[in-house]
Amino acid sequence: MADDGDFQSVGEILDAMRDLGEKQDRVAVGDLFETFGQRSHGPALLVPALIEISPIGAIPGVPTALAIILILFAVQIMLDRDHLWLPGLIERRSVRGERVQGAADKLRGVGRFLDRWFHGRLTRFTDGIWMRVAAGCVIVLALTVPALELFPFASTAPMAAIAAFGLALLMHDGALMLFAYGVAAAALAGGAAIVVSG
Repeated sequence: MADDGDFQSVGEILDAMRDLGEKQDRVAVGDLFETFGQRSHGPALLVPALIEISPIGAIPGVPTALAIILILFAVQIMLDRDHLWLPGLIERRSVRGERVQGAADKLRGVGRFLDRWFHGRLTRFTDGIWMRVAAGCVIVLALTVPALELFPFASTAPMAAIAAFGLALLMHDGALMLFAYGVAAAALAGGAAIVVSG
């Protein structure tokens, strides 16, 4: 099972994001990665998805960049790597610290809701093969993002499903993991409909 460090809630992750944004003029991907730890599989999936859902996700190109990061992380989770890795080119990409603060603040209400309702249930569905299957779903979802980015807010659906997988791993909540599969199926169907009709 992946070790998610000291983070036990979405609220703690958002606090860490806000602290980084407050202390630094620019926050690089590598800064976030170092904060959440190289063994933190849940936050590695959850944080990029939450950033995309936040106002930062409205910046052109950001959803696709975050999707690439998610694919890299998910492939490593599928391969059962203990320590996750990102190439230096991606780690050096950054946004203004105030944007990171704003994103953390905007997501605060969502974080409180998630922390209130999700916690360790059916934990066997968050380990082993189930974790790798979830990572495979994340790859498929992330691959849809570049095409969906052409349509306003369309990439939010697959990112919400990815966030659900990340949260399930963070909270070791198997019930949420099973729910995430349903959300993923709905997001893929909805995304296909948008692309076809568009």
